[in-house]
Amino acid sequence: MNKIYILTLSCKDIRGIVASVTGFLAEKNGFIIESAQFGDASTGQFFLRIEFSTDENSPSEDELKILFYNEVAKRFAMDWQLHDKARKARVLIMVSKYGHCLNDLLHRYATATLPIEVSAVISNHLDFKSQVEWYNIPFHHLPIEAGKKAEQEAKVFDIIEKNHIDLVVLARYMQVLSPELCTKLVGRAINIHHSFLPGFKGAKPYHQAFDRGVKLIGATAHYVTADLDEGPIIEQEVARVDHTYKPEDLEAVGRDSECSVLARAIKYHIEHRVLINGHKTVVFK
Repeated sequence: MNKIYILTLSCKDIRGIVASVTGFLAEKNGFIIESAQFGDASTGQFFLRIEFSTDENSPSEDELKILFYNEVAKRFAMDWQLHDKARKARVLIMVSKYGHCLNDLLHRYATATLPIEVSAVISNHLDFKSQVEWYNIPFHHLPIEAGKKAEQEAKVFDIIEKNHIDLVVLARYMQVLSPELCTKLVGRAINIHHSFLPGFKGAKPYHQAFDRGVKLIGATAHYVTADLDEGPIIEQEVARVDHTYKPEDLEAVGRDSECSVLARAIKYHIEHRVLINGHKTVVFK
């Protein structure tokens, strides 16, 4: 049976990596559909993403993984993954009281324009319960009670584990995750921020922008880390504004940017186009 896989890897940048990988795939009856690579001269790291198909004469997925490790990955000390392209990522969305990103993602999910499986939605408020359940998606109301944040996060992680979640999306979830939960979710939790980081943090960011008379506003999607809003950036977008924009106008433009930036970041992640490079990312678009 023909299948399509995506191979991603990173390692020290030395001679022979591409030849070894492509040679291995050719020997195993792999046909390369798409390939992208990047050597970071500043760190000496090499990054590669290859999408390839197999045929009836190719090894199975499990066999491919064992053979690739033994014949290629071990020699170059690679950090690598092999993904079945047909498998949809299982996604958990977390939201508070701003629903524009949630609405956008649910619509993209329902229309299959974003090929994900939304397994659950968690919120510390009840505002979107009926809307989420209309899509036949389980809604979990987990409020934040004083002194019980650790208990709430334990319930969150239990839902993540029980649903075999691949990606957690903070769709304007207005709570700071603990360092412990951030560590558990490293590389598989994405947040949307309402500006170019680190500008205009905290409450009423668009009012802050208005007071500073900004001419550009934007949005940033990044991986979640214990350093608040400072995780590796995946995608950004900018929109021009001027002196005629009131705070509510800036907010409206910003909401549109947040939706599109978050959707693109999720798309890049689920297509395995994002490789973490220290505090940065390599994104093969």
